[in-house]
Amino acid sequence: MEIREMNHGEIEAVRQLRLKSYIEYKKLVSKEHWEVLERTLISENDLKSDVKIYVAEMDNVIVGSVVLFPASVRAYDWSDSVQEYPEIRLLSVNPDIRGKGIGAALVDHCLEVSKKGNEQHIGLHTASFMEKALLLYEKKGFVRLPEKDLEPMNDGIVVKGFIMDLKNS
Repeated sequence: MEIREMNHGEIEAVRQLRLKSYIEYKKLVSKEHWEVLERTLISENDLKSDVKIYVAEMDNVIVGSVVLFPASVRAYDWSDSVQEYPEIRLLSVNPDIRGKGIGAALVDHCLEVSKKGNEQHIGLHTASFMEKALLLYEKKGFVRLPEKDLEPMNDGIVVKGFIMDLKNS
């Protein structure tokens, strides 16, 4: 497996992979919530300057992706807030080949890039219903930061905030 920065011409493949990866959550949320999530997965927000999209490739096929938003860049379409540290977003792995460490490798890549950039911390948000993602992030050493929790649709679904201290990890 190779992890590399996405080439500009690959954005449509990455978006389709995200949709395929997240479709399992459609049945866990309301129609309105799914529509917002679906729009987020294909949004232009991750094409901002200095935002990096990394892909995992196996046998010349993209099998996973992740977005790394730098500090002080608005990471969410629906919020004006910015973090003081980089934020991992939109981690996706082809559901047909999960369990091979692809998601973990993409997260590790974001950690390495952020450490090389002398960042002190890195954060992320994940929905309360994304149980596998929650387990992965906790296993990697991210800790809950409840004061960064969001409830973007006021529908009881909490998007949980996490942070990692990069200097002591």
